[in-house]
Amino acid sequence: MSSYSRFLTGLVAAPHTAMHPDGRVNLAVIEKQAARLIADGVNGAFICGSTGEGHSLTTTERKQVAERWREVINGAPLKLIVHAGHNSIEEAKILSAHAQKIGADAVSVMSPCYFKPASVEDLLEFCAPVAKECASLPFYFYDIPALTGVNLSMLELLRKTDGRIPNLAGIKFTSTNFMSLQECLEFEDGRFNILFGCDEMLLSALALGVPGAVGSTYNYCAPLYHKIIAAHKAGDTATAQALQMKSVKLVQILVQFGVLPAGKAIMSLVGAECGPVRPPVRRLTEDQKTRLFRQIEALDILEKTPALA
Repeated sequence: MSSYSRFLTGLVAAPHTAMHPDGRVNLAVIEKQAARLIADGVNGAFICGSTGEGHSLTTTERKQVAERWREVINGAPLKLIVHAGHNSIEEAKILSAHAQKIGADAVSVMSPCYFKPASVEDLLEFCAPVAKECASLPFYFYDIPALTGVNLSMLELLRKTDGRIPNLAGIKFTSTNFMSLQECLEFEDGRFNILFGCDEMLLSALALGVPGAVGSTYNYCAPLYHKIIAAHKAGDTATAQALQMKSVKLVQILVQFGVLPAGKAIMSLVGAECGPVRPPVRRLTEDQKTRLFRQIEALDILEKTPALA
């Protein structure tokens, strides 16, 4: 069994990239974001992915964000996973090498989404050179077909990767194909670290045996998901289902207002103002924020973190 099979477990948050009102990256907020995650018992930060608006940032900005996260969590019980995905393989290689240089704990890459790989072979041709640039670190493929438009067999990827990506640790599996998820979890007796990426369906993935999950709502609602995990482990299905329904209602609200801008706005309720999103994603109006906050407060799912209160 691979030494990576359970490298990441529990909750891994996908932090937002904080920005000033004029759209410039605001590195100063990272300390507050990290403090919240550590206080809430989150095990890792998966930065510059979808929630982190990685594809809306320059390579220089992504390096700056990664460096600041590394500085802030140095020595803390929080693993740093850097998303290095890019439509340019050369830029992805630069980001991957930089992540290794600064001492990140792992690197992840999603599929190119403009010129798309037509097969798993094509995808591996892209990923292998990028993974080579961070050869000493665990490497994760980030599967998110709803955003990339690339829907390839993850089981086939695991089968064909031997020898081509020696540091492949697993997959960030952000798909609702639970048959494929189970196949990947059980491939070669659980050799790979498969992490689930749909917060509102966490309980279903736990039932299949996922060891961990990566998600955006763990930035501010981690205690809710810790309770779901605890209830599942205790065999208290009714409680786990009731708590998971709260997550479903939360995500329904996020979708109503726009997942990215709504998530960033909610961060202000937990002491880490993350500012606006970058175009073409639309910013929330003040009226929308008021209505969003009213609905979130009615759910009663945000808990005060003592260290940040």
